[in-house]
Amino acid sequence: MPDIDLISISVTVLFMLGLGVTLSVVLAIANKRLWVYEDPRIDEVEDLLPKTNCGACGSAGCRPFAELLIAGEISPANCTVSSAENIEEIAEYLGVETGDVVKRVARLACAGGSHVARLRAHYDGLDSCRAAALIGGGPKSCVWGCIGLGDCEDVCDHNAIKLNKHGLPIVNNDNCTACEDCVDICPKNLFSIQPVTNQLWVACKNQLKDEEAEAVCEVACTGCEKCSVDAAPGLIQISKNLAQVDYSRNHLASMDAIQRCATGAIVWMDKDNNITKGKQAKVIIREEPLPF
Repeated sequence: MPDIDLISISVTVLFMLGLGVTLSVVLAIANKRLWVYEDPRIDEVEDLLPKTNCGACGSAGCRPFAELLIAGEISPANCTVSSAENIEEIAEYLGVETGDVVKRVARLACAGGSHVARLRAHYDGLDSCRAAALIGGGPKSCVWGCIGLGDCEDVCDHNAIKLNKHGLPIVNNDNCTACEDCVDICPKNLFSIQPVTNQLWVACKNQLKDEEAEAVCEVACTGCEKCSVDAAPGLIQISKNLAQVDYSRNHLASMDAIQRCATGAIVWMDKDNNITKGKQAKVIIREEPLPF
């Protein structure tokens, strides 16, 4: 009986040993047959990238971006997170031009801070725009307006968004990487990514008209059509009582379109996010929040 057990154990050991050797040979052959060459420069370029994997360049992350760089399908300047020095270093390493990419930044389609936009209710809950929006759309009388609890500021990893004293997000263009995190987090869909060359901007999404719009926010677009009349043909249309800029005609844009806007809802923005309002825009000097 012991001899039989010994034979069985020996056979099992030899079988497992043979199976292991066979699988090792198969894996070695497969590895050789299926091996794909990867340019070692990809690792080098990836090390020069910020590794934020923000997707602002249009790629899924820094490594796919490095692969596109090596393939010559994209320019180093497309990485909006990298410093100018890093971009130059990558371009020098690859022996290519840095590229010329128009900077893209987050823009907020609302100017309704607490000193110009009325509240319809007091919100006492989780300190989050998304939470407040679940309760009747939020506490503001303008249901399209910024709630101002700072979800966008919290989610921004690049210190590009700060709430001002009126509870309105202000974007620092120098720090903004166009990563779209603020776009995704805003429950009112007020943020969008825009080239800094889109200088004509409607800082409003209110769809009420005339006195109804101004009753909830003093700087709301009233759909008066003056900007549409004063702008180049086809540049601005009024849809749902709101001015809409056709950026395919951006080359026709000028400050003429903002001059007669009485509320200052349509503005001119420079590359540093400085805002110019028209000559007829009302001047707001109030600092304290509006009462209910």
